Amino acid sequence: MDFFSIMNILGPLFIAVVFIIVIGGFIFIIGSSIKQRNKNDNSPKLSVPAQIVAKRTNTWGGSGNSSASTSYYVTFQVESGDRMELQLNGQEYGMLAEDDLGILTFQGTRFLTFERKH
Repeated sequence: MDFFSIMNILGPLFIAVVFIIVIGGFIFIIGSSIKQRNKNDNSPKLSVPAQIVAKRTNTWGGSGNSSASTSYYVTFQVESGDRMELQLNGQEYGMLAEDDLGILTFQGTRFLTFERKH
């Protein structure tokens, strides 16, 4: 067998394997998202006293012709000392400040509201 005969066999096989891996990755991500959403939907809505202990953002993209996207996260500490980081939208994120005290309402890993104590 010469080099070109081997490439005629391995080339399509390689492309098929890469295609299967990429499609498998998409299926895994979609499945994980659906599983997390169902878990959140079946979790109780809890309202607990909490303090905001940290805020952070994660920005990606923005190179070349693509636009940048930003995710917003806030870490809350509840009375037991446990901490949880929840993702918020930009408007909710902007209304909160570190050290704020209030009532956090969440469902699973889903942020619902934070009512600041005055």
